[in-house]
Parts: sequence; C-alpha cells; structure tokens
Amino acid sequence: MNVGIIQARTGSSRLPGKILMKVAGKTLLEHMIERISNSKKLDKIVIATTTKDTDDVIVSIAKKLGIDYFRGSEDDVLDRYYNASKQYDADVVVRLCSDCPILDGNVIDTVLNEYFIGEYDYVSNLVPLPRTYPDGLSVEVFSSELLAETQFNAKKPSEREHVTFYMWGQPEKYKIHRTEYGTDLSKYRFNIDYHEDFLLLEKIFEHFYPKNKNFLFEDVVKWLEENPQIFKLNNMIEPNLGWVKSLEEDKNQGFSN
Repeated sequence: MNVGIIQARTGSSRLPGKILMKVAGKTLLEHMIERISNSKKLDKIVIATTTKDTDDVIVSIAKKLGIDYFRGSEDDVLDRYYNASKQYDADVVVRLCSDCPILDGNVIDTVLNEYFIGEYDYVSNLVPLPRTYPDGLSVEVFSSELLAETQFNAKKPSEREHVTFYMWGQPEKYKIHRTEYGTDLSKYRFNIDYHEDFLLLEKIFEHFYPKNKNFLFEDVVKWLEENPQIFKLNNMIEPNLGWVKSLEEDKNQGFSN
C-alpha cells in the first residue's frame, strides 16, 4: 500500500498557524489535501499531527474531509511517521509536508514512478541538492522497512526532526535518487513559511482556483513568468533555513556533521 503521510502542526516559530490561513475560501491545508487527492498512485492519505490540544483543529479538518489521521510526538517527527506508517499498514511511505499547498498529484505520481522503476531505496525531487523542482513541491518516497531501520538508528536531533536526513545522508549505504524536472525551476518558491509566502499563495489561488481548482504548478510558473512583480513577492527568502537550524542543534548536542 502506498501511503502519503502529511506532517502537520499549528505550532510554527516562523509563521504560527500558517497551514490554517485561508485563501479562496479554504485553509491551505484543505487546498493541499484536495490537490494531492488527484494522485492516481496513492492508496491512502494520512495526516500525522501532534497530541497537543492546539492541533485538535487539524484532526477536525481530517474528519471533515474523510482523511485518516495519526497523533504523535511534536518534536520527534520521525517517531510520528514510523508509528503512523505502522498504524495504516504502509508498504511504501510518501513523505509530504503540510506547508506545500501547490503540490499536485501529478508530481507525487512522477516521483513514485521513478521509485518503482529504478528499484531505489529512497527517491525524492528534493535531494541530493541541487534540485530542479520549485521549493514547496517536495515529495520523498521510501519503504516502510527503511523507515523502521531509520527509526532504530537515527540519533541526531536533525534526523529525528526531518525524518529522512538519516536516509539520504548515507549514499554509500542506500541507493539514493533525485527526480529531475526538464527545466531548472528551483528559483520558484511555493511553500508557506513567511508572510511573504502567503502573499504569493494568496495571489495564485485567487487567480487560478475559481476557474480551475485542479490547476498544475506548471500553470503557475508560466503565469509568474508573465507577471514578474508577483514572483518578486517572496523571491528574496533563502531556502532550507530550517535545515541550518537543525544542524546547529546537532553540534550543540555534541554530534559532528
């Protein structure tokens, strides 16, 4: 069973409650679920949230949309993923982040195709860097067996927080593959971490959603190319700042990187 697991929580140091912000009449989380539900290769979608009372609202959204959910550790996201995959009998885990509301089912299916065709241990459209897909369309695919091995062996704070650091950080041990897009679109940023990101996403959904709720990210790229002033709303933000913070925490706890 191919299970897409979306990690989601309301607590965010950079933009609290970001996935509950509304555009075109729905929260960004609802938009994401609606869009990835178009995947032809996902057998199940699960929202993996925390046990904190503040995340009850995420469970309410899951119930409203008829989506399965799991509640676990806030900080140990790897543990949350591992137990969610066990509860829902995943054979293949598709890791998805709730701050990617532009992600669509076609992207997920493309990465899953390469995972199965190439007999890899880990496939994503994100790493190894540099990526060619826009920031905010991240899809990572791996087996439940590899997730269990990672749960047992990963010790660094960064490995527990970011789930797959342990996997793709060992290319000598695992067969790692990055899915490429035909054109380098890495300058585009479609995730939600800062207010500037929301301003861009608000423009995108207001423009596309009323006409076609299943618009593709390629449609957005073409539109931004024609409207560079909108692209500039968030193009000054550096990517992967959360990774940098986690790696610093590794060093603070005595781990070498």
